Amino acid sequence: MSWVGFWWVLPVAGALVGYGRALAGVTRAQRAVWAVARVVEVRVPAHGASGMDALPVTLAFQDPLSGAEFRLGNEGAHGEGVHAAWVGREFTVRYPPGQPERFHLMRSTDGERHGLTVPNCCVWLLAVGAVAHAWVVGGPGWGLLGLGVLLVCAGALSGDIGRARERAARLASAVGVPARVVAVTEDIHTDGEGTEIVSRTPVVVFTTRDGVRVTALLLRGAQALPGSLGRELTVHYAVDDPSVFTPDLAFDRRERGKDIAFVVALWTGGLASMAVGAALL
Repeated sequence: MSWVGFWWVLPVAGALVGYGRALAGVTRAQRAVWAVARVVEVRVPAHGASGMDALPVTLAFQDPLSGAEFRLGNEGAHGEGVHAAWVGREFTVRYPPGQPERFHLMRSTDGERHGLTVPNCCVWLLAVGAVAHAWVVGGPGWGLLGLGVLLVCAGALSGDIGRARERAARLASAVGVPARVVAVTEDIHTDGEGTEIVSRTPVVVFTTRDGVRVTALLLRGAQALPGSLGRELTVHYAVDDPSVFTPDLAFDRRERGKDIAFVVALWTGGLASMAVGAALL
């Protein structure tokens, strides 16, 4: 048998090693020090600067092992970027023991504390490979059946519907306040044909009704806003979390509808693929 028939060895090995390390408690995430960091300073990006690193902030946190206090900036490779910040906002950070300067900022810790990202990806690659193998070996019937199962699972695991509903619930009682564009970040990308694509993201500042000054990248709704420096606008924010906001409630509803429609399309396509595959068997 050709070595191609053993394509499954690598993803299976990766998954077994990854899950084994997690059970033994020796993954990088499990060996790392975890701490809660608080934003103590928020800086506005320079107008026209790159927005790849998101908002520059200074974080203060205490090392749970030594008790030492640290105040460090997030410029450079420090994990996920900060898209909305205010003094006092808390984030989770992790870092190798004794090396707080190598902290990794995390906006979400779902699935990260046990270091399961890599083995989970291996399982997904194994599933994709199994579908391709079924198509080649078993024919279109088995291939379409497997593809359908894969699409349905992808829709179920995406979490897009849950996030859209949660965002809708938070914005249902949103409060509108004035905001101002204080900078516009700019990044230039090159597509496969060599054409330069300029991506601009407005940086807005607004003050909540509780007096909290929020600085944020306008990622949702920016398409409808020619983000000129100094422009005045109104943003609607969730009272319990100012990082959830939008300058256009109608646009935000349409975007959430697209997210839900995408998952529904995955489910519809998956069921149709399964039906056609079953009919071909």
